[in-house]
Amino acid sequence: MYLLGFDVGSSSVKASIIDAKNGHTIGTAFSPKVEMPMTAVKSGWAEQEPQAWWDNAKIALQEVLHSNPIKKDEIAAIGISYQMHGLVCVDKDKKVLRPSIIWCDSRAVNIGELACRDIGESTCLDHLLNSPGNFTASKLKWVKENEPKIFEKIDKIMLPGDWLAMKLTGEICTTASGLSEGMFWDFRSKKVADFLMKHYGFSNSLIPNIVPTFSNQGQLTASAAAELGLKAGIPISYRAGDQPNNAFSLNVLEPGEIAATAGTSGVVYGVSGDVRYDTHSRVNTFAHVNYTSENTRLGVLLCVNGTGILNSWLKKNIAGTLGYAEMNSVAAKAPIGADGLVMLPFGNGAERLFEGNDVGAQMHNLNFNIHNQSHIFRAAQEGIVFSFKYGMDIMSDIGINPSVIRAGKANMFLSPIFRETLAGVTGATIELYNTDGAQGAARGAGIGCGIYASAKEAFAGLQKLETIEPDKSKAAQYEAAYKSWESKL
Repeated sequence: MYLLGFDVGSSSVKASIIDAKNGHTIGTAFSPKVEMPMTAVKSGWAEQEPQAWWDNAKIALQEVLHSNPIKKDEIAAIGISYQMHGLVCVDKDKKVLRPSIIWCDSRAVNIGELACRDIGESTCLDHLLNSPGNFTASKLKWVKENEPKIFEKIDKIMLPGDWLAMKLTGEICTTASGLSEGMFWDFRSKKVADFLMKHYGFSNSLIPNIVPTFSNQGQLTASAAAELGLKAGIPISYRAGDQPNNAFSLNVLEPGEIAATAGTSGVVYGVSGDVRYDTHSRVNTFAHVNYTSENTRLGVLLCVNGTGILNSWLKKNIAGTLGYAEMNSVAAKAPIGADGLVMLPFGNGAERLFEGNDVGAQMHNLNFNIHNQSHIFRAAQEGIVFSFKYGMDIMSDIGINPSVIRAGKANMFLSPIFRETLAGVTGATIELYNTDGAQGAARGAGIGCGIYASAKEAFAGLQKLETIEPDKSKAAQYEAAYKSWESKL
């Protein structure tokens, strides 16, 4: 018996199949091999055709099935992870009315800011736990203002994962977690945020039926099954946005637990059991995958745009022929604190961490007589870690104080210096795992359809690859280096 997970990103769609009995991954693939097309008609816009997600989901699945002969009647359930904050609009015939406005599209920033002022910041934060910002609700308001003829035809709005589920089942539904990431969920009344719907002029009929994150959300139709090469009737039993799902993939479900990723941008995601928020909206709070009206589990999301992209920039422009592993070896030649060299990694646009300001990438204290390539590489990695530490201090103010940080062994977490610095400056143990979003979605499907009675069962087969303990003998050095970095903000 097997479980299938799809992870719909903005660059590609991944499919993974795991053995439900032992939790081991049977196969995984992604499509396309180059980034999926993204349309930007104007500066700051970003749109994708939902059909591309479906087409690439089929290709990725066929690659997995081709490499791993599995009988189509052996797949017991399907789970979905998806890029957050996107907007898909369909008419009464379930036809897509316009390209999806995806997560990195910034056209609705001013709409969200104005709504926050008009409604009142305290009301928005107390009920939504965030400003309306540039999230899905504000993007829908943009459609209403700028494309009224399209808006009039909208029967239902969906997030990207809701749309893929519709393609699989023919049914339109969503989750409380998904609605919260779009700013449609009122955490105080524990229902759709009527006050924001009214302010934006939306009918509640636009919101699909709400189903639990882990549940039978519909069955694979005969037509969809024929396109995928699977049997009809397979339940879709889990869906979640990519960041909550990434945390779930690492078995991060309870208050105080935390997950991190460090690719082009960096994310730290912690779980809270209290309805709390940052008064400056420097971190975002959403309903976690195991949130219910009776069980308050919130995901507090810190996103830093400029993190791993700094290391990538150095590789392209400074490292010459060195690969990332060689850069790590060179960086290790410099001491903790890089002999005073400080780098700020914020060169990838405005940062929510600094209340929407663009502080830019910066280098401080460069001394031509002391510093060399090793110092630059180390200062960059330390700067990335210190940006995480800065954000985690904000998360601490709203009750998240982790002793363990879990991450997939990928991207910046492949670097010993990065891992050791993160452990050293936070005092937390780092645990590295072999997992990804599609595998997490597959495990979620196993819980949702009842194959697994609990998360403990679902994650029994999750493989821990490495544990990094903080070196207490170097704690003072890491703290001094962090204070020097922080002084340059």
